[in-house]
Amino acid sequence: MKSDTYIKRSNRPLQFYAVLFLIVLYVPVLFLPLFSFNDSIYVSFPLKGFTFQWYLELLDREPVWASLMNSIKVAVTTSIIATGFGIFAAKAITRYRLPGRGPVVGFIMLPLVVPGIILGVALLVLISQLGIRLSLYTVTAGHVIVCLPFAIATLIPRFEGFDKSVEEASADLGENAWWTFWRVTFPIVFPGILASLLLTFTVSFDEFIMAFFLSGTDATLPIYIWGQLRFPQAFPSILAMASIILVVSFILVFLGQWINRDAQSESLESTKNT
Repeated sequence: MKSDTYIKRSNRPLQFYAVLFLIVLYVPVLFLPLFSFNDSIYVSFPLKGFTFQWYLELLDREPVWASLMNSIKVAVTTSIIATGFGIFAAKAITRYRLPGRGPVVGFIMLPLVVPGIILGVALLVLISQLGIRLSLYTVTAGHVIVCLPFAIATLIPRFEGFDKSVEEASADLGENAWWTFWRVTFPIVFPGILASLLLTFTVSFDEFIMAFFLSGTDATLPIYIWGQLRFPQAFPSILAMASIILVVSFILVFLGQWINRDAQSESLESTKNT
């Protein structure tokens, strides 16, 4: 009893820090939906009134929907490519003894720590030297580089979480490696794949720096929002769109993490039972 009381007391500073961190991180973000309902084009207190006008204006802003579709196309393509590469990378990392495994994994995860502006400028220089025209394809390529570490980090625990003897049993029964993957491995790791798709889609959809350097005439939604910040009349509608994106992004990330965590817990339970 005394040890439990001591542990609770020792955790209080950490709990206070966690609450303070969440407040500092999320309270400013919550002002976006608050001001999106403000009956004024100016972001200031006190609020002038409550209105849905800015959300209704979004229906008549064709450039907003065009840029939104561009972002969805890029995000869907990026999530599929990054997750596809992530599946094979995670399988190789967890199943085989790779020479120089640590440096290779560290190199793959490098985009997580390298500032995005450096990657953006480097890719822009490379693409310019190769003579490739900037377009949504170049944006997608940049987003794949950014999202690949997220996909691998999501999939590695899933590949490590199930019994390898299941794959060995499939091989003993005469299945080749390809059909063993599709009939045995893929159904087991599917929750992790789904979580990776949702997470990489969200990261790509919200990515600004790569799109800023690599986009051509077809702007993604973050680039369009950035360009509209100079016009006060358009700002309330941008707040409304940003609020919608905020809610959808939160739901996708939460859903992806929940699916992955639930799948990992089920895998651990099945491992204990066996």
